[in-house]
Amino acid sequence: MFLPVSFNEALAQSVKSNWNKNSMSDYGEVTFQYKDVARIIAKLHILYEEAGIKKGDKIALCGRNQSKWGIAFIATLTYGAVAVPILSDFHPEQIHQITNHSEAKLLIASEQIWKKINPKEMPDLIGILGTEDYQVLYSEDKKLLDARQNLNKLFGEKYPDSFRPEHISYHKDEREELAMINYTSGTTSNSKGVMIPYRAIWSNIEFGYEKLGNELKPGDQILSMLPMAHMYGLAFEFIYEFTRGIHVNFLTKMPTPAILLKALSDIKPRIIVCVPLILEKIVRKAVLPKIKDPKVRILMNLPIVGDQIKKRICQGMQEALGGNFYEAIVGGAAINAEIETLLKDIGFNYCVGYGATECAPILAYEDWKLFKKGSCGKAVPRMTLKIDSPDPQNIPGEILAQGDNVMLGYYKNPEATETTLIDGWYHTGDLGIIDAEGNVFIKGRSKNMLLGANGQNIYPEEIEDKLNSLPMVAECVVIQKGEKLYALIYPDMEQVKALKLGEDEIKVIMEQNRKDLNTQIPAYEQICGVKIMEQEFEKTPKRSIKRFLYKDEEI
Repeated sequence: MFLPVSFNEALAQSVKSNWNKNSMSDYGEVTFQYKDVARIIAKLHILYEEAGIKKGDKIALCGRNQSKWGIAFIATLTYGAVAVPILSDFHPEQIHQITNHSEAKLLIASEQIWKKINPKEMPDLIGILGTEDYQVLYSEDKKLLDARQNLNKLFGEKYPDSFRPEHISYHKDEREELAMINYTSGTTSNSKGVMIPYRAIWSNIEFGYEKLGNELKPGDQILSMLPMAHMYGLAFEFIYEFTRGIHVNFLTKMPTPAILLKALSDIKPRIIVCVPLILEKIVRKAVLPKIKDPKVRILMNLPIVGDQIKKRICQGMQEALGGNFYEAIVGGAAINAEIETLLKDIGFNYCVGYGATECAPILAYEDWKLFKKGSCGKAVPRMTLKIDSPDPQNIPGEILAQGDNVMLGYYKNPEATETTLIDGWYHTGDLGIIDAEGNVFIKGRSKNMLLGANGQNIYPEEIEDKLNSLPMVAECVVIQKGEKLYALIYPDMEQVKALKLGEDEIKVIMEQNRKDLNTQIPAYEQICGVKIMEQEFEKTPKRSIKRFLYKDEEI
């Protein structure tokens, strides 16, 4: 397979070779072909230039997943500016802070974001454009206002005989050049601006070519449902696909199970990129109730009959997810052990990857046919992983990474950079082991690790994984008070309502869960008490619980 030599060259070649193919759609609404995207990019380049945006200037983007967001992102990098994606779930003050901290000259925002932000809080901006048609929502800059007003005229003057593939000329990117600043969503602390060079983006795209190139082909379809401003969704539900001529369908609404399943059925994506929550919900609602029947359990353990039942269950899950995907790639958080055991047992085509914003994002992956249960794959090409431990195969230590995918550092934060990039190694903050075959097993976050009374290392995620499998538990967090451990639990409110349970009955169930859990774990990990939470835990957009918000919760 021919590989272009740089990221922007890959974008240019994809647009030219896929000119008449569908490029991106807002699911159920509008579709843009690659030639439409190219034309809009050319107009945005004119707008940027006329407004005085220079190469290296920052352009922030904030809004829900949609085609016009994606086009603006591509236009920013191919112009030579630095993209600053901002999660639309951030509070207005966070949006103001990131825009100011990144020194963005221009903000491109959706109508929903525009309604809640205050332009006066971002004094360095020359203006704010809307994602709907790049209209000027706010500006006191005459150059920007004039450029937008005369944009069609300027475009016509530059391309009087229509815009054609040979007119495409994009910024020539360099390996170490800054391409984007991605602000982490932060499960343990506040956001930091990760400086991602073209080298890291291009290495991730090469990974896609190397590992999925034979399965994903021009004209195939994919559903984009993860936040575009998060590196996981941005890289593998959009950027890679754009370079391959794949049709990206943006799910512009919240991915509720009903909306998601219909979209998957309609689009029939060639791969599925998701967080564990999506698979877990489908398994819990559609699969587990069927196999809890004692008769089915017995039959599943019989030689030939059991295989047939498992095959039918697997086919049912595959059909629910569109029925056309090579594999479901799970990332962003740990998958529940009970659910994963079931998926592996029925032969479901899934794998779990491992990444970080600081690596744009991929660190480890393995094809589903070779994937080892409980792991998150092996180090990807151009990356080296090692464990900071005297016995890396048995004693967990911090996972360290080195290679092309690693960031330049944190923007305007040398202290954080110095404590994270040490002697050329990126310190992930994750704890894990690597087996003899190179499979990575994550044990938890180093910042989350608790210390037992006798110096034992306690990984709360492992306890939570077991607790999440018990009745009526929707989600939980294990915290430490002195030498004792407690569980904060948010109940499964759908089951609570269906069974019409009262507060006292929920307490009884959770207390029984605590006792049952304690029979499964060592004495030093015993849970001393439970607190029932009235609301879901606050999460990052990739659905990881913001644990640091609950470490001082009163019991």
